[in-house]
Amino acid sequence: MTGERRDPYRNFRFRVEIEGIQQAGFSEVSGFDASLAVIEYREGNETITARKLPGLAKYGNITLKWGATDSMDMYNWVQESIEGKMSRKTVTIIAIDEEGGDVATWQVIEAWPSKYTAPNFNGTGSEVAIELLELAHEGMTRTS
Repeated sequence: MTGERRDPYRNFRFRVEIEGIQQAGFSEVSGFDASLAVIEYREGNETITARKLPGLAKYGNITLKWGATDSMDMYNWVQESIEGKMSRKTVTIIAIDEEGGDVATWQVIEAWPSKYTAPNFNGTGSEVAIELLELAHEGMTRTS
């Protein structure tokens, strides 16, 4: 150990890259997780405690939020899927350090849009109009 201190990465410095889509920026990325189902098994001649075996891997849907602009790339991906032209893409989520360098990367494979939510509008509001896209996918790895 060199005595060097490593501060945790900040959750507000990130970028998202989606294969073939040019989207300026996202205000929030959430929900990406992985888990293994637990299968309990016990034979009749064993003790009263069941053995626990790993089952199928499951991945949570990822939610992307961004301020509505004139960009139609994300919406077009949703619309193509609705029309039966499903296009699965690789999504990369990158944490950025204080100096602006890439420090941690998660890659999501075979992602496709499963839900789109248009912005809410309110005549007395002062918030940014937010679009939301939920992505189903088939795997996630941390690549750095």
